[in-house]
Amino acid sequence: MISVTVVSRGKYGERAIRTIGEKTDFEVIEVPIPEDLPGFIEDTEPYTKDADLTSDLVIIFALHPDLTPAFAACAAESGAGAIIVSGSDTSELEKIRDRYRIHIHADEICCALVPCGDRVIDEFARVLGKPRFGISVADGVVSDVRVIRGSPCGASWWVASQLVGTLVADAPSKAGLLVQQYPCRAVRGTRGGIHRSAEIHKKAVEAELALIREVIA
Repeated sequence: MISVTVVSRGKYGERAIRTIGEKTDFEVIEVPIPEDLPGFIEDTEPYTKDADLTSDLVIIFALHPDLTPAFAACAAESGAGAIIVSGSDTSELEKIRDRYRIHIHADEICCALVPCGDRVIDEFARVLGKPRFGISVADGVVSDVRVIRGSPCGASWWVASQLVGTLVADAPSKAGLLVQQYPCRAVRGTRGGIHRSAEIHKKAVEAELALIREVIA
């Protein structure tokens, strides 16, 4: 079992905290920061100085160009085993990786994480990250869906609950649509963000259905 600290900012991070608490046996700790922040923060210490970042894994939802690397550096200095950042990779994060020799996964969506050879990330990604489903089919209809690995935001479990009774031919596209209907925090209005999350879930359903067809054949 690993310990996880989530640096949350308003609504960002709350679903990950809930999903970790409900779907895993990981210990989860929240470090909240104010939702409203100035665009530029010269002195980040008031935000980081009292934060307990000694967990095996630190997930950062600061979504701020000054606070994100500040929390990442503090986590590395505190002995965290690995870091996940909500947002794009940056040169500051690269410097922290090199300096502390720590694994940092940075991505705009939380459902793209896969095992990578890092002990902490692999333990987390065993249950949370890029979705994997176990699907049962009867008479051309989805009869049961199990989440083997689900998105930290909880979208995968929503998809699974809504796919039962769907025609097999319609299941992948419906999975993608359901992700977009789920109140996900991913960016909308771009080619990435929520559309990428939808495509990931669609392909996860397609992959499992393809395996079922192989077994039947």
